[in-house]
Amino acid sequence: MLKVALGLMSVVALVASVPAMAHGQEIANDLERCGASARGPAVLVDVRGFVAATGKVRIQSYPATKSAWLTKGEWLNRIETTVRPAGGAMRFCLPVPQAGEYGIAVRHDRDGNGKTDISRDGGGFSNNPSISIFNLGKPGVEKAAFHAGPGVTKITINLKYM
Repeated sequence: MLKVALGLMSVVALVASVPAMAHGQEIANDLERCGASARGPAVLVDVRGFVAATGKVRIQSYPATKSAWLTKGEWLNRIETTVRPAGGAMRFCLPVPQAGEYGIAVRHDRDGNGKTDISRDGGGFSNNPSISIFNLGKPGVEKAAFHAGPGVTKITINLKYM
C-alpha cells in the first residue's frame, strides 16, 4: 500500500511539473526550432508515405500516459497544414515541455473535410506500431511511447492507409 501511495505521489508531482503550455496549443511548423542551433526539447518528425499531395495533415504530441494518449483535448501541441510532400514526405518540429515520455499521432485527411474516412485517409504513430481494424487504428500508448531528450529528438513516422 505504501508503494502504491508513493508511486501515485510521484505521478502527481510529475504532472504538476509540466509547464502551463501543455494541453491544446496549436502551433506553426517552425523547423528552426529543431535546426542546428536549436536547444530543445523538441521532436523533429519525418512523416513518410503520403499517397497523395492533397488535403490536410495533422500531427499532435501527447504525454505518454494512458489517460492522455489519443484523448480529445489532451494533446500538447498540434500542427495542421496543407499537404505538400516532397518525395512523399514532410518534416515537422514539435516542441515538448521537458525531456520525457511522449507519443505522436499523424492523420492525413486526403480530401481536407476534417472527418476521418477510414477507407481513404491515412495515419501513423511514433514507433510505427501496427494498426488494424481490431484496435480501430489506435495502438496503446505502450506501443507508441518514446523518450524525447533535452535536445532535439529525431523520429520517423510511416503513414498507413487501409
